[in-house]
Amino acid sequence: MLLTKYLDEAADPTLLDSEVTSRPEAAIGVLLLNLGTPDAPTAPAIRRYLDEFLSDPRVIEIPQVLWQLILRLAVLPFRPKKLVPKYELVWMEEGAPLLVYSQRQAEGLEAKLKALQPDIHVELVMRYGNPSIPAGIQALRDKGCEKILVAQLYPQYAASTTATAVDAVNRHVARLRNQPELRFIKNYYDDPGYIQPLAQSVRRYWAQNGTPERLLLSFHGLPRRCIEQGDPYYRECMLTASALRKALADTHVPVYASFQSRFGAERWLEPYTEPLLRQWAKEGVRSVHTMCPGFLADCLETLEEIQVECRDAFIADGGEHFGYISCLNDDPQWIDGLSHIVLKQLGGWVPDSDKKLA
Repeated sequence: MLLTKYLDEAADPTLLDSEVTSRPEAAIGVLLLNLGTPDAPTAPAIRRYLDEFLSDPRVIEIPQVLWQLILRLAVLPFRPKKLVPKYELVWMEEGAPLLVYSQRQAEGLEAKLKALQPDIHVELVMRYGNPSIPAGIQALRDKGCEKILVAQLYPQYAASTTATAVDAVNRHVARLRNQPELRFIKNYYDDPGYIQPLAQSVRRYWAQNGTPERLLLSFHGLPRRCIEQGDPYYRECMLTASALRKALADTHVPVYASFQSRFGAERWLEPYTEPLLRQWAKEGVRSVHTMCPGFLADCLETLEEIQVECRDAFIADGGEHFGYISCLNDDPQWIDGLSHIVLKQLGGWVPDSDKKLA
């Protein structure tokens, strides 16, 4: 019995103090967290994913009794089937793009960190779906990680993304008897490790495709009331746009910001991406390139909503050239930037962490 062993050790005067009290240095874990995706491009898998995602009160902030009626009767019976062809369009051979690219980011990050300190381990998890938060935390604990940094793949903070992930991690850890030490990255909307790879990805795209009349940064939308209640998301999106505008100032291409993926009838953050593109086309703008800096891995919202639907809308109303600049995905410059962002948060856990990747 473990307790008997400890009592026997404490009573044995022949044991050296170091044999009783010393312990190996704990490994460090990084829980890389993204939103989530269905396990397959099928109606049942999409239904399971939407059920979990849309049942989160941080995501849908209306009385849950009312919302669950709407969700069960009007959304889940019909929406999954409509989404099947959209998911099939973007699905990769290895799986969902968001999962594939997020996993590549996790692998690249771990390789970078292990080159500096071998006892750092990285596990990818999703807030909704798989791989799950409990599974990721357990995998890190199995590797001896007593200190875990939660690094979310959300550059801008929002209660419906960042906060709900913090809630989920803490809920799981609250059930553990032996809890790890936790840290969380809140945001990095203007960190050079994030802005510079974005700017370089734009420059590479323009080197191959020429420069457009305008560059549009499309962020995921939020209801306006979320901002009115204190969510910093809008401000942080605008600071990202400002930082990227400065990084590309020498190109003399105007940089604009908009918001996509509206849901429901209430007013969301404006301008809305597709109506803005239609307006520009009608006003005579012929060439637009679009990127989604709030998404760090391509997914349905970027590959189908922007690259297909928004392109078609722009061309239909008179536009001539629409370019989509991919998310950072597994860009080596982004892996370097992410490593810098993570290391800055490991101060005290990793000696001289601020100098390791200098």
